[in-house]
Amino acid sequence: MGVVVQKYGGSSVATAEQLKRVAQRVVQTRQMGHDVVVVVSAMGNTTNQLLELAQSVSPNPQRRELDMLVTTGERMSMALLSMAIHDLGYPAVSFTGSQSGIITTHNHTNARIIRVTPVRIRAALDAGQIVIVAGFQGVSEQLEITSLGRGGSDTTAVALAAALEADYAEICSDVDGVYSADPRKVPEAGRIDELAYDDMQVLADAGAKVLNAEAVEWARRHDIEVRCVATDGPRDVGTRIRQGGGLRQGRVVAVTAHPGLLMLAPDVPGAPAPLDLEATLAAYGAADAEVWRVPGSWGARVPKQNLHGLTAFRAAMTGLGVRVREDLTLVTAVGRALTGPPSKLGPAREALAEAGVATHGQLVDPGRLAFLVDAAQADAAVGALHRALIDG
Repeated sequence: MGVVVQKYGGSSVATAEQLKRVAQRVVQTRQMGHDVVVVVSAMGNTTNQLLELAQSVSPNPQRRELDMLVTTGERMSMALLSMAIHDLGYPAVSFTGSQSGIITTHNHTNARIIRVTPVRIRAALDAGQIVIVAGFQGVSEQLEITSLGRGGSDTTAVALAAALEADYAEICSDVDGVYSADPRKVPEAGRIDELAYDDMQVLADAGAKVLNAEAVEWARRHDIEVRCVATDGPRDVGTRIRQGGGLRQGRVVAVTAHPGLLMLAPDVPGAPAPLDLEATLAAYGAADAEVWRVPGSWGARVPKQNLHGLTAFRAAMTGLGVRVREDLTLVTAVGRALTGPPSKLGPAREALAEAGVATHGQLVDPGRLAFLVDAAQADAAVGALHRALIDG
């Protein structure tokens, strides 16, 4: 049997007892005959605590120093898990992202993986060791420690799976797969057994938290099967994401709301976008913002999960003559040929109107229907679209 790459999120390694349970699961995978590489996130709420500590020292912390700080959380997890595996009688070794050969761009707090050269990982596997890798981090070609942004440990796992030609990448968390909506808010939501890369990509971009969008892109590019499973659940229950997956699914597979967006628009209607808008966004960690320009207007959607100096960002936008809105949410229905006959756009609009949800704009293309709604109505919008487009 070949290599399996497993990733364990922060909720799976939040305590010493949970780390020990993960160690047992890793060892069981090894006993099945696989070589095992494990990617770990920081324990529990560690990353948020480190960011709060940085904010208490500096309202707009330097992004390089943020990377030096926040990447310590994953290093703590990797060392502790390696200790726990050793105590179960199996050799293990932990590596940081840089030791693992994860080479990234130079964008601090939101870097992208350029390539992976896992020389030390291969040597350790050849020596019979279980390898534990700190997720969420790498090293730039300028030899600077970088972080990959929120959800970056998913990307670490899939990029390693591609570099090691693994059998599959297993994303282990506190949920047993991808659901048609957040089951905590839409009780009738159901687990999706299989998804195609395209559908999962749109879902991830739209804010679904199960899998990072860049991880999906790595999986698609290198044809790596990704399995989303529960850490404490059966291995064969979950969602498989792969080429051709989900062909038996209906035209709408899921509905999701983006967990945090800033909407940008000109203070003065009709004013052109600032020439240095994109550069300013990148400087504050928002290089993944979506900016659009049409004759006589422009706007932008900015995910705020990697904005670590929000107050300073707001001030910078004000200085550019840009209005920042934080009271809107993008709700997205994902599936195949949504605009083809019979179009799902009409039923979607009717469902939102019947639920009393006002819309402030929409995006329509063959793979998604997205509506901008008041943040306070996001849950109602997701439920209404799920009932109309999936249950109906």
